[in-house]
Amino acid sequence: MNRRGKHAVAGETLAPVRTQGKREVQALQGLWNTAMSERRTSGRFPIEREVRYKVISRRGQEAGTGKTVNISSSGILFSTEQPLETGKQVEISVAWPAQLNNQTPLKLVARGRLVRVEDHRAALEIQHYEFRTQAMRAS
Repeated sequence: MNRRGKHAVAGETLAPVRTQGKREVQALQGLWNTAMSERRTSGRFPIEREVRYKVISRRGQEAGTGKTVNISSSGILFSTEQPLETGKQVEISVAWPAQLNNQTPLKLVARGRLVRVEDHRAALEIQHYEFRTQAMRAS
């Protein structure tokens, strides 16, 4: 607080927050703690798309399919057919919802490291990505 009884935040002066009681204070503390513990720097979008993945290792390639759970500019959470290992390098191909020139299907191809794995879900930290055209499916 500054001398005028107001809170200074990032160069701004704000009026103090008045609370009604202990419950409101606890609720605000809970929200603050949640916000401060959030480590993600980019928003996640709940997009469900088909996924093909392959684990890249010296012992060969382990491959499978699944679905995205959510996507951000820095990572992808997706479901897996079999359990995967944290730390492994993975290439993932996601059927993209937009088309090139409204007619050519696209796919997002991303490579990176698995940073979290639990219950047939894996979180990929994207280290490189590109959009490619994909073959049209026979109807």
